[in-house]
Amino acid sequence: MSESKGSFGVAGSGDTSGYSGLVRTKVTPGSSERPFGGYFDEVADELERAFPEFGAAIEKVVIDRNELTLYVKRDHLRAVALTLRNTESLRFEMCMGVNGVHYPDEKDRELHAVYELLSLTHNRRVRLEVALPDSDPHLPSLVEVWGGVNWHERETFDMFGIIFDGHPGLTRILMPDDWQGHPQRKDYPLGGIPVEYKGATIPPPSERRTYR
Repeated sequence: MSESKGSFGVAGSGDTSGYSGLVRTKVTPGSSERPFGGYFDEVADELERAFPEFGAAIEKVVIDRNELTLYVKRDHLRAVALTLRNTESLRFEMCMGVNGVHYPDEKDRELHAVYELLSLTHNRRVRLEVALPDSDPHLPSLVEVWGGVNWHERETFDMFGIIFDGHPGLTRILMPDDWQGHPQRKDYPLGGIPVEYKGATIPPPSERRTYR
């Protein structure tokens, strides 16, 4: 359990859209215990068969708000992804997207990548989450597993700085190629940076408005 102040944890900026008066208590759920319920146990059973040393591949299994999240160690990410896609009783054929998350207070686990998977065959969903250190922000690309994650990985790289090794063209997708920094990280300044458009420049938020 930890405490977070402000929507984005930003301080010292003239732009207060992060509402620095907000105080939130954050609770990180621990590993859930069997039985998980529903098809969640079936997913865990198949993964335990595929990875006899289950703990070497899966850090923990969390059931929260009736959703299943598998915390996967990054060295096993691709193998777990292939198992979830190819095993007949699982058949998670689609990855709906890859999202980045930045937890600057989690030492050696500052960056997280979150994958939402869908089985069209069985009408089931599962989430994968992988943690990695800011000092070594590398993950294997899953483009060869699910081709649709191509631009999702590019966006996560652009916004969070996670490097997807093996991606066929890992370049920025939203920001200019020469942009410095990754705008959705929590240590990225909210104010003081103008927005660039072709033929025009919009002043930064801190110069456009004030908040009382």
